Amino acid sequence: MSLSPRTAVAPKVLVIDSNVFFAKRLSDALKHEGFEVVHSTQSAYALTMLEWNTPDAILCSTNLREMGAFEIPRILRADSKTAPIPIVAIGDGGEQALMDAFRAGCDDYVDRRLGPEAIATHVRSFLRSQNQGFQPTQMLASEDTALEGSLSHMDLPGVIQMLSQTRQTGALHVNAGDADGIIFFDSGDVSHAECGDFIGDPAVVCIIKACDDKERGVYKFVPGYTAATRTVLRSVTELMLDALRELDEEREGGMR
Repeated sequence: MSLSPRTAVAPKVLVIDSNVFFAKRLSDALKHEGFEVVHSTQSAYALTMLEWNTPDAILCSTNLREMGAFEIPRILRADSKTAPIPIVAIGDGGEQALMDAFRAGCDDYVDRRLGPEAIATHVRSFLRSQNQGFQPTQMLASEDTALEGSLSHMDLPGVIQMLSQTRQTGALHVNAGDADGIIFFDSGDVSHAECGDFIGDPAVVCIIKACDDKERGVYKFVPGYTAATRTVLRSVTELMLDALRELDEEREGGMR
């Protein structure tokens, strides 16, 4: 999909926002970036248009009275025709709102306080990154497109889930406390992991447990790196649930 304003067929964006004034300004900014824009103030009505007027992306507010950006992914992902449509949540929160968006199944999040022009530019970059297989643009932190940050600001299960949902391939390096581990992703699936003497499934569980509630710790995801062998056999969800269950059991044991 070309994003050039000169392209013959402009990519179509559906904007769902009840603030008509803001939506008008955002629509104008998106059109300036080369998009065709359809606006709806109600998500329920907007969803009825998808089958016959399918957009290339959906921008949806998080603060709608009815279904908002955190509710519509479940509906769209249940239908094979609408499942591939990228959903960008528009809210007014910080890093926690970003992770809430990913947990809800959105593909990206943008802060409406940035203004219509900045949002339009972000959407254009995001769709390009989707086409080229990069991670969501708001998470890009360095010139080599590596995702990195502090575990005091973003919990590791949220990072892992985000990488899985966006079907990333690469290596996630984690250092927290005594844990120094690495988790490899292959198109969103965890394929290999190492942490101390642990390899495979136990290593993933070990890394997640080691990073639980840590005030200090860092992570860095470098796309493109793959593991020579596959040692992780279970799904990301199963592994995270195992780690959280073991943490709960250890806490309960410590209280006795």
